[in-house]
Amino acid sequence: MRNFAQSRLGTLSGFAAGAAVLFGLAPLVLSGFRLGLFAQFICYAIVAVGIGLAWGRGGMLTLGQGVFFGMGAYLMAMHLKMADAEFRSGPGAVPDFMELAGIRELPAYWVPFASPAFTIAAVLLLPTGLAAALGLAVFKRRVKGAYFAILSQALAGAFAILLIGQQTLGGFNGLSYFRYFFGFTLNDPVNQRMLYFITAAVLLAVVALALQLRRSRYGELLVAVRDAEARVRFLGYDAANVKVVAYAVAALFASVAGALFVPVVGIISPASIGIIPSIMFLLGVAIGGRATLLGPVVGALAVAWAQTTLSEQFPSAWTYAQGLLFVLVIALLPGGIASIPKLAGRVRAKNQARTLEATA
Repeated sequence: MRNFAQSRLGTLSGFAAGAAVLFGLAPLVLSGFRLGLFAQFICYAIVAVGIGLAWGRGGMLTLGQGVFFGMGAYLMAMHLKMADAEFRSGPGAVPDFMELAGIRELPAYWVPFASPAFTIAAVLLLPTGLAAALGLAVFKRRVKGAYFAILSQALAGAFAILLIGQQTLGGFNGLSYFRYFFGFTLNDPVNQRMLYFITAAVLLAVVALALQLRRSRYGELLVAVRDAEARVRFLGYDAANVKVVAYAVAALFASVAGALFVPVVGIISPASIGIIPSIMFLLGVAIGGRATLLGPVVGALAVAWAQTTLSEQFPSAWTYAQGLLFVLVIALLPGGIASIPKLAGRVRAKNQARTLEATA
């Protein structure tokens, strides 16, 4: 009981500290450009929370989260381009990139995205539904481990290749030059700041939801499926359904992050959602600590910050540094950054025990 109370107090303290940093310290010390960059990092952290749930708690090595991140991003980008076209030429107008490509008639599947409500519903439901359908098809056949990881990575690669061939979605260049976000001008510094606060609030919300799932009976069942799936099946539970829920929630988080990424960054392309970005998402979770709640958030923010900072100073060496960092963490700190306090506590306990033995 005492450990539970301490854990709860530590979680509340972590939330309070995170809220203070996100809503107080960061806007105070960062310039407008750096604050926008930090909002981009927060989008990656939202994806990492979902991976931490699916991989850290459920044991599903998700190497294809770029698919769901990209779906949310492209769905939001379609709405933003429709808003630009309507402001410029009226309802039903063709976006500027289609005009340059010689497309004179708006494709039918673009039309509903003129509605903000339809766009939000699509961002929330389509990637989640796809993940649920894919999860049922895979987990019901008891595909897991490396086979599932390879399948999810292949899906990310296929999705990126598919987008490159779609001229009505911008092809290789993707979609960019967004001017409005639900009626607000994106180049207004006040609106950019508000968009940062929205992104930060979403991060806290998904962390709270992940915490609730981890502490619920479902969270215990998810860990049981990860550690002893055969025994869970013997007890009468459908392990596939347990996995599907975690996989679908991770897809939902990734889709929401992608939808926020588009107005924050101002561009989305196949290069941002393929195999390499999916591995980057996973790398941040591994470095932060996949088995913890806040470890994936810390790891994603740290890796994104390091990539931006070091790649500016050492453009050709960052890739090697990234690989070395991953190897060092796996070899020397398998629990990630989040395990450092525990390790420090163990070292202190050993030192105290040695001191007591020496003085006895």
